[in-house]
Amino acid sequence: QVQRVESGGGSVQAGGSLRQSCTASGATMWRGWLRQAPGEERAGVAARRSMDGSAVYADSVKGRLAIAQDNAKNTLTLQMNILKTEATAMYYCAPAVEYIHLGAGALASAKYKYWGQGTQVTVAP
Repeated sequence: QVQRVESGGGSVQAGGSLRQSCTASGATMWRGWLRQAPGEERAGVAARRSMDGSAVYADSVKGRLAIAQDNAKNTLTLQMNILKTEATAMYYCAPAVEYIHLGAGALASAKYKYWGQGTQVTVAP
């Protein structure tokens, strides 16, 4: 079990920015951010490969989200810019629990476990 704690989130107007982060007990090959809106399944929005910083983003968030990792602090951050109302959801970070190929498949929620508390992001129109 890996404990992860998310912090950040909040409410912003459309077009605004938010930054959130999470911490984990150890390193993993991949770390991801996933979001879940009410009544919806978790969906990956950003994932980062630790070895080289390669990142994968969902098409809907490209140009708006940036994932980063601080290995020394074991933290993963998600910078969210130019936010749309569609970004309203709970956001979670988690380590990958299976091998991930660089590509869209890195966003599959089933590849991630050990959810933190999550943070609420609300984007007003």
